[in-house]
Amino acid sequence: MDTGDLVTVHLGSPREKYWGVLAALTPAGATLRGVALDTYEDWLRQAASAEPPLLGAVTVYFPSHRIERIELDESSGIVEGLGARFRRVTGRDPRAALVGEEPLPAEPGVPS
Repeated sequence: MDTGDLVTVHLGSPREKYWGVLAALTPAGATLRGVALDTYEDWLRQAASAEPPLLGAVTVYFPSHRIERIELDESSGIVEGLGARFRRVTGRDPRAALVGEEPLPAEPGVPS
């Protein structure tokens, strides 16, 4: 696993899961730019629509004592990874959407 990879982080105390781009991984913990897994569907629907964003990715740090495991986001056979699903539904790069490197859509009535 390397920085820039799409991953799912499983946490304990309290139990949470996050999906996103791994920004750093050290013995002390992990930094991720992503979304809580329980908001992924809403974030995906929002990204696929032309509506103004209400949900956004956040940069979070998880100390190693909370991390139960980190999984690389991969498709396997017919099971589609979350990044691949994002790309299929939106036609956009999930990494660029998470880290904010995509060009912003033009506002209606404002010349670009």
